[in-house]
Amino acid sequence: MPAETAVSDSTTAATNAVTLTKGRAANEVSGLDALETAPQRDKGRLGLRIWASAWPKLLALAIVIGIWEAAYLAEWRPSYLLPPPTEVFPQLWDLITTADFWNGIRLTMTRAITGFSLAVAIGTVLGAAVSRFAPLRAAIGSLITGLQTMPSIMWFPLAILLFQLGEKAILFVVVIGAAPSVANGLISGIDYVPRTWLRVGQVMGMSGLAKYRHLILPASLPSFVSGLKQGWAFSWRSLMAGELLVMVPGAVSIGVRMQNARDLTDSGLVISYIMVVLVIGILIDQLFNFADNALRKRWGLTGN
Repeated sequence: MPAETAVSDSTTAATNAVTLTKGRAANEVSGLDALETAPQRDKGRLGLRIWASAWPKLLALAIVIGIWEAAYLAEWRPSYLLPPPTEVFPQLWDLITTADFWNGIRLTMTRAITGFSLAVAIGTVLGAAVSRFAPLRAAIGSLITGLQTMPSIMWFPLAILLFQLGEKAILFVVVIGAAPSVANGLISGIDYVPRTWLRVGQVMGMSGLAKYRHLILPASLPSFVSGLKQGWAFSWRSLMAGELLVMVPGAVSIGVRMQNARDLTDSGLVISYIMVVLVIGILIDQLFNFADNALRKRWGLTGN
């Protein structure tokens, strides 16, 4: 019996040791997974976080308004050309409470979303093709970068010749201004996919479209989002230039309204529309920043 008891105790101890070893291994693996995916941490109260994010922007706004007011008080320009903030902000409030203003916003944003969507589709296909085929990269790789550096206003004479004064002329310039940035963002992201990952995908039997869908595109997503953000900046600037230069009959957009205000020498209204365009750009930029931060946290690239 003592021998049987000893054997039983040895078996139990061995079982416990195996279980403990498995538990430690599981904990180590889960710990590695946690490091890889950067789990959410306690970030404090919501109000403090909002204030920490908002006060630098409010400070910058206060500085700009202070410089503006100082320029007005110094009589740098006549008051009818440079009205003070106390006159412009009430005018801006009256503007945003009108239905015509929101109709102009809707038209401009429809153009922006349509043009940017086309640019994303074209840029994604072009970037994937260039990164996939070396001869194609050698042929047009530098051309894409050259198109990205081209001022968008240079395209408007050709766009007007090709499409006359119409919506297609504006969309043409928006697309050709944004698509190269999207393509270069994807190309850069694919170039920096670790070679080890590609070999693992090959071992797992990935090839062709499946390899791009399940491995390369997800791995290049952070750089691709940066390309999308830059592409949006180019498309937004191109659109604003297009609305100031190409007057489509019956389409009263933000650019058209700003041009009309300039013709009437209504500086307060011009400044109001400038602030509207600036606010829209900031809001869209915040959306891209949110997506970029989410990806950075997912990849464990931030300490927050």
